[in-house]
Amino acid sequence: MRVKLLFLGTILPAVLVADLVTKSWALRALAFERGELFGGLVPLTLAFNKGAAFGISVGDDSRWLFVPITFLALALLGVLFKQAEDRDFLRIAAISLVVSGAIGNLYDRIRWDRGVVDFLGPVDLGFWYFPIFNVADIAITCGAIMLAVSFWLEERQEAARGRLAQTVTTGDKQVGETSSPTGAQQGEGSSSL
Repeated sequence: MRVKLLFLGTILPAVLVADLVTKSWALRALAFERGELFGGLVPLTLAFNKGAAFGISVGDDSRWLFVPITFLALALLGVLFKQAEDRDFLRIAAISLVVSGAIGNLYDRIRWDRGVVDFLGPVDLGFWYFPIFNVADIAITCGAIMLAVSFWLEERQEAARGRLAQTVTTGDKQVGETSSPTGAQQGEGSSSL
């Protein structure tokens, strides 16, 4: 459990501080003008997202829908965190990232009705504009991908263990069918004196 808490205790404050500092900066610096990163590759545009991820709208004041959903998600992530093996670093880091990002966006939803502060984007992908996002969104997305990979790897390991167990079981039956306890082949007669 100490390893898990070390991961969470490192990732959570790092993501929250980065998220809060960058959102605070965006509120000041981007209030009246846009900016850019990486020579214009990533535009900086202040936006307030009242909806779900990527600006999906679910009503005018949906924050009271998202606040309980976030608490429920945090509770489920807590269960996954507790169940994770101490050496499953990928899963522990993934859950820590998702929890950190969820708390970062939850803070915005609770503190005001303007919505979650987003400022990175929209990014022109050539065929679609990737919606405006923030540091918390990056943490949630990276954590969710890592969590999916973790579950996929676990499923592959379970399948491999199942195949191995089946092979061992099948092999044991073949050995038992072809030899007697004394090592003689079945079907061979033994002579008695």
